Amino acid sequence: MNDISSLNQLLPDWMLSLVGVLVIISALLLIKHFVLKRLIRLANKSQFFLDSLILTAIKTPLSLVIVCIGIFILERLPAKETEFSKAIEGSTVYVVPILLVLATVLFFDRIVAGTINHYSTKSTLLHSSRPIVKGISRSFVFGIGVLILLGTLGISITPLIASLGIGSLAVALALQPTLENFFSGVQLLVDRPIRVGDFIELDSGEQGFVEKIGWRSTWIKMLPNNTVIMPNSVLSESKIINYFYPSREMSVPVEVGVHYDSDLEQVEEVVIDVAKNLMKEHEFGVPTHDPVVLFHTFDNSSINFTVILRGQEFFHQFFLRAAFIKALHKRFKEEQIVIPYPISAINTDQENAKFMTIKDQN
Repeated sequence: MNDISSLNQLLPDWMLSLVGVLVIISALLLIKHFVLKRLIRLANKSQFFLDSLILTAIKTPLSLVIVCIGIFILERLPAKETEFSKAIEGSTVYVVPILLVLATVLFFDRIVAGTINHYSTKSTLLHSSRPIVKGISRSFVFGIGVLILLGTLGISITPLIASLGIGSLAVALALQPTLENFFSGVQLLVDRPIRVGDFIELDSGEQGFVEKIGWRSTWIKMLPNNTVIMPNSVLSESKIINYFYPSREMSVPVEVGVHYDSDLEQVEEVVIDVAKNLMKEHEFGVPTHDPVVLFHTFDNSSINFTVILRGQEFFHQFFLRAAFIKALHKRFKEEQIVIPYPISAINTDQENAKFMTIKDQN
């Protein structure tokens, strides 16, 4: 008891009160940490996502609320009139409302962001527009929070709203290119000519997978592993070939030529047999597809035709075409079907007959 009395004499009342409140805040934060950790572990085992999302989102806001509780306790502790006590009284007027509004804003911001992230895995539209939707929702939540805070502090928000209207016009004129890209991005997300993950080709010749549709630009990862960053306004006005729409499957044409002396019925039968086996056995083929052979050209040294295969997506065509050419070349050798070299030959019988006809006429 004598030690406590001597401590009271050495330290001022406000310092003892501050130490006591800090101990209380630390204890509450420690309890919060262990309780939330246990509850989150239990919530993660449930089939619902909202309970774990709420418990995760409440971490920081709850810490701010505990700090506010400490300030309230500190203000109500008996103490002499000092500058410290006056500062504590002032903090309850300004600091506490700010902390409470900030805690509320952070809680709802994390709830909205977590909900968007959860449902973006189930909706392709939301997955493509996730950055823009999260940005808009975050701006809305923080904007409402600022207005509520100003109203809580007794600041009239009517003149502020009026000035924001005039300021918004000036900002819109100054940021016209940025806003153009933003609304072009919104147009791309609503119209959905492209989606994240689609393989596309631009009218400028670039090909690649759509990685991200952002506020200002769209990121396209090309096959050589580099990235093209296109402004949304330019992309929305470009001609785009989407190889993944309406489905990822695509036709794979292969050009072939055979000798003029070949039996075309036999050639067609052999080619279709090889193509069907490839469609069934190759990992990138479409087993339900019936290959088609179309003869179309009497060329200089061969009769040319096109074989229509089918791949599961754009990138698979290279592997299918290579596998088909190897299999067909091997089968043609077995069937003694000749693929001619591109040579020029003189038909002496035809030329002699023509020469004799001209001589007889003369």
